[in-house]
Amino acid sequence: MVIKRDQRREAFDRQKLFVGISKACEKRPLSVDEIENAVEEIEQELYRQGKQEVQSSVIGELVMERLRQMDKIAYIRFASVYRSFNDVETMLEELQDLLYRKKAEQPSGHIQELSYEIDNEA
Repeated sequence: MVIKRDQRREAFDRQKLFVGISKACEKRPLSVDEIENAVEEIEQELYRQGKQEVQSSVIGELVMERLRQMDKIAYIRFASVYRSFNDVETMLEELQDLLYRKKAEQPSGHIQELSYEIDNEA
């Protein structure tokens, strides 16, 4: 069962997860197989946790982490809806966090590549 933000409970719906990720990945260079693999990995992680009920926020964070690894633009698209960006400043903060994480994960000098990638793909 999934516990929604308003505390309602509903059955986990794999198709709903697939559709949400697919929307974020529209017009991105990701195959249906890659999206399906992401759904499978997220579903497996939820089962590994071994809980009967899971907060929808846990699923959202798993989706965001997976999209961050797959495609930065799809990640920002999903985050903008999931985190309900109300203004450009909030979105900019998320982009800066993304750049900071990328810089921390890679050797120095690669931050310009990601910045260029985001500028050209957005």
